[in-house]
Amino acid sequence: MSEEQIIARGKEVLKIEAEAILNLQERINGKFAKAANTIYNAKGRIVFTGLGKSGLIARKIVATLNSTGTPSIFLHPTDALHGDLGMVRKEDVIIIISKSGNTDELLNLVTMFKRMGVFLIGMLGGMDSAIGKRCDIILDVSVKEEACPNDLAPTSSTTATLAMGDALAVAVLQLRNFTVEDFALLHPAGSLGKRLSLRIHEIMYSGEDLPLVKENTSLKDTIIEITTKRLGTTCVINSEGKLTGIITDGDLRRLLEHTLEIKNLIAKDVMTGNPKTIDPNLLASIALLQMENYKITSLIAVDENGLPVGLVHLHDLVKLGLQRR
Repeated sequence: MSEEQIIARGKEVLKIEAEAILNLQERINGKFAKAANTIYNAKGRIVFTGLGKSGLIARKIVATLNSTGTPSIFLHPTDALHGDLGMVRKEDVIIIISKSGNTDELLNLVTMFKRMGVFLIGMLGGMDSAIGKRCDIILDVSVKEEACPNDLAPTSSTTATLAMGDALAVAVLQLRNFTVEDFALLHPAGSLGKRLSLRIHEIMYSGEDLPLVKENTSLKDTIIEITTKRLGTTCVINSEGKLTGIITDGDLRRLLEHTLEIKNLIAKDVMTGNPKTIDPNLLASIALLQMENYKITSLIAVDENGLPVGLVHLHDLVKLGLQRR
């Protein structure tokens, strides 16, 4: 094949698979709604099963449901018929994925499921198949053709089934009123979990680590405070302890460029007033976003009375992997 033919074939595959997904829209109907409600109201787990490529798609849908608050497992048909059927309970909901709907192993398994009295949902390419006739709900995931030139290798059919699974998962997610906070609880690791759960008060410099001087602190002592705390900045407070300004390394450099007469200067003479602040209870990712917007490297966390309680630095947020990739 020439390069042009390869490119053309790649585009054709995507076109065929895209059409397979779009054709599912007219099948999002009452049966789909009933299936979503059945999953949402299930007192047990959602048990997926399927052979070959269908089994791989089932595993992905299981992962999506688990990550959005619906306990789900994958049951391999062969293992189920050799003992693993013991993990299924009557209150579970079974979802069977099959292109033909006539696979022998799955048919044997359906017989056992019916004896147990569990609810069966079929995601099938064969609506009038043997399995389809025994399911309580059937979701039609049939396709006109596979993207495979021989119409053999599961391509369009697996893509369509995966898309239908995503549609179900999102519908159930919304029935469950699944929030960002819920998602964060199930994804505590990695940058995604941190962005969704880590609060400013959990990572900010506070207490003895918070650089802090009063307005009347001498510039010499102010420099010592900045140097000692090693954050390149210090908060400035008034006699009531409220935040009135901030002094950074940059402020000091700019000052020394214009004068060396600093003996009689105090913090108030050098500080930048009305510094950017943030609520310590907000997500740390919001602090990062504000720093990027304002083009600054630190934010001061203040309480409801305007008292500085902490400082969060850009370098720490980046080190934690909170930046979006």
